[in-house]
Amino acid sequence: MATTVLIADDQDLVRTGLQSILEAQPGIEVVGAAADGREAVALARELRPDVCLFDIRMPGMDGLEATRQLAGAEAEDPMAVVIITTFDLDEYVYGALKAGARGFLLKDAGPDMLVQAIEAAASGDALIAPSVTARLLSAFVDAEPSDTKAPREPLTQREEEVLCTVAQGHSNAEIAEALYISLSTVKSHVSKLMAKLGARNRVELAIWAHETGRV
Repeated sequence: MATTVLIADDQDLVRTGLQSILEAQPGIEVVGAAADGREAVALARELRPDVCLFDIRMPGMDGLEATRQLAGAEAEDPMAVVIITTFDLDEYVYGALKAGARGFLLKDAGPDMLVQAIEAAASGDALIAPSVTARLLSAFVDAEPSDTKAPREPLTQREEEVLCTVAQGHSNAEIAEALYISLSTVKSHVSKLMAKLGARNRVELAIWAHETGRV
């Protein structure tokens, strides 16, 4: 079954480009496109796509508010949202992650990274563009006072290692290769980290790692 995607961007050329890239991929179907956040929220609730791909800056309602309404803590049936933006140091991106987005990319990330982000979000995972992860999150951790909570249980040394690689934007397969452990072991560690840190996804794990100075 194809992964369904809703695109929202206020630039016609960008919407058309993203749609062309995604529809050229096997297993992905673009079911709708919106020019602003308000239209995107309405379409998302009507169409229930597997993944929403939102620009962060749109007129009327921006991607941040659209993400909060669809994926935030108060959303009755949270949806998968991936933010794609031109700006790698944009406070709205950090806000979108806090609002529940499962990942973010730059618009020059390329088709492969875009598809990876869609697939990750659809499977309940998340992808953060490695090229901007440390710079983006560290900038806002330094700029804002942290209310980071302590883990419910102490992290093991291996969990600390997995956490750092997650925060650097690596996939489960890349973590398995780097740490010489099996893919199933990586998935187990990530699940335990989420439970210990009260995180909903890998993005929140990455934020926690940066806020606590681990990366």
